[in-house]
Amino acid sequence: MPLGGLAVSAGALQVSYSDSHNPYPLRAKRMLSASLLCALAVVVGGLLGRFPIPAIIFPALWAFAAGLAVSLGPAAENIGVISLVTLIIFAAQTLTPSRALLSGVLALGGGLLQTVLALLLWPVRRYQPEQFALAELYGELSRTAIAAFSFDSTRSDVGPPATQQSTAARETLSGLGNDNSLEAARFWSLLNQAERIRLSVLALRRLRRRMARDNEHSPRLSSIDDFLKLTANVLRMIERALFTGHELPKAQDSLRELASLANFARTENGSTSAFLTAMTNDSVYPMDALVGQLRSAVRSVTESSPSGLKALETRDATQRWRQRIDGRLATLRANLSLQSSAFRHALRMSICLAVGEVVAHQLRSGRSYWLAMTIVLVLKQEFTATFSRGVLRILGTIVGLLIATALFHFLALGLLMKILLVALFTFLLRWAGGANYGVFTIAVSALIVLLVAFVGVSPKSVIFLRGEMTLLGGLIALAAYLVWPTWERTTVAATLAAMLESYRVYFLAVFEAHVQDKRNEPKLDRLRMAGRLARSNMDASADRLRVEPGTSSERVQLLTAILANSHRFIRAAMALEVVPFGDEPARKELAEFAKDVDVTLQAVCAALRGEKSSLRNLPDLREDHHRLVNAASSEIVRYALVNEETDRITNSLNTLREQTTQWIRSPAFQ
Repeated sequence: MPLGGLAVSAGALQVSYSDSHNPYPLRAKRMLSASLLCALAVVVGGLLGRFPIPAIIFPALWAFAAGLAVSLGPAAENIGVISLVTLIIFAAQTLTPSRALLSGVLALGGGLLQTVLALLLWPVRRYQPEQFALAELYGELSRTAIAAFSFDSTRSDVGPPATQQSTAARETLSGLGNDNSLEAARFWSLLNQAERIRLSVLALRRLRRRMARDNEHSPRLSSIDDFLKLTANVLRMIERALFTGHELPKAQDSLRELASLANFARTENGSTSAFLTAMTNDSVYPMDALVGQLRSAVRSVTESSPSGLKALETRDATQRWRQRIDGRLATLRANLSLQSSAFRHALRMSICLAVGEVVAHQLRSGRSYWLAMTIVLVLKQEFTATFSRGVLRILGTIVGLLIATALFHFLALGLLMKILLVALFTFLLRWAGGANYGVFTIAVSALIVLLVAFVGVSPKSVIFLRGEMTLLGGLIALAAYLVWPTWERTTVAATLAAMLESYRVYFLAVFEAHVQDKRNEPKLDRLRMAGRLARSNMDASADRLRVEPGTSSERVQLLTAILANSHRFIRAAMALEVVPFGDEPARKELAEFAKDVDVTLQAVCAALRGEKSSLRNLPDLREDHHRLVNAASSEIVRYALVNEETDRITNSLNTLREQTTQWIRSPAFQ
């Protein structure tokens, strides 16, 4: 049954693209979804093959859905594309209903087989992805603590430390879903402690830098240095324990030494300046917090049956399936507009595929579906990715076909040799294809020639035809994007506004905690996570803008400066979150300052979104800060810290307002 074997192989190959290094439950859901969707595409495609007009209309509608799936993330986009490719391939076949159904069942079997192989080690390494993600986070926190002594640590034009690792760990743990085991609870506890450790280390680093400006040779400064070095050492122990599963024999000794250093800072009364004394007293709070946080993290790693772990509110990130579906439907509805780049991408793909299908049917070739398939694989949401994939696919296909030609010309390929070469090229495209699309196309082109040889088709008749169809499909995709492009420069302002909006909401939550002298930890965790996701989207958008044709160096430099000031703002806001409450009430001038910060950020976001908003008649944040500083004595520890960070906020927002004005006045924005 060569055709049946080809259906099984196609199902397995397509589903393999849904595999990843994510937690096993998440991988299982994605691969099962891909298996079912690809099997459905096989059946539907097989039934459409006998009807030329539906064979054009239905793939175009499927292409629109696959294009819109971009708004749901890379996983949804990937499943949409591979199912669409499967539909295109089988729509070019003329199958009876019974054979179409049988092919779908065989493709489903191949996908399920691939899923079983991918999840084979689940019982043995059930929580390995979560452990490794947490280990990388704690390792980065260790390097962050040591970085307090380097020059780079004084830079405020970069994002908060360990952001990428923290986001990756949270996304990995979200794959645990409704797992209520003790292990899952320990992982959530470790993640939450890592978040708090990150804030405490950040606060202690900033205090150290301020103390160094007053007296670089103070013994108080050296005690903080010793504390940070020992903190880094404990964090490295936790990292190694998570990677290896070994115990932490020396952790308790290090924790006792940390507690001793914190107690020394609390009781030392050396003859130094009043400012340095105030800063030293204030350093006790993050030092005490770090001792407790590290002790909790060590306990979560070492204890095999921890007690007292609560169901953490962080689990809100892992919503129930019905809430997830509602959220995704809301996202899709929000993107049903020409203002959405995902919607424009969906329309472009749908129209382009319909044109490709018409051309393919006019060519009346048994392999003309390669033309439409190339369009789907080349056409991406942004110009740079589309252009680079188009060029690499055309060149990679030519090289792959040359390799296949050489193999069939110089070697007598028997059945066993063909099977071995299929395995070799499949391994190559899955191993190195993800890193370079050119390598992928070379491997997949040679693989396809080998696969069709199994069903009795002469390779000579396939090689030239595939090259022709790939070239034509790639040119159609590139031409379509040139006619109706989605330029990153038209969307980057909205992405920037979304990031600043998330920062604004987080700042207000921090201010609320100061006023009420009570932190809502779950709420702050969610808002920090939202800010990190918004910043990662902004960084990706900025990277695409930098390589987009027609983007001036001046505009890139301005965007870089805007991002630098946004980083300064959020670092100061995060430092405010860990300021100790103390016995002094929040000043009423702080409420006025927070209100004006809110107004300023709202105006900046509105201007970036193209709304009518004046950036001239905004509150005077510098005057607000002046009143704040002079409202009470700066000798009070809590007030001194708030004064320092609100000064940074004032500087960053005043500069950001000017830069935003310059941005929206530039021709590229209008």
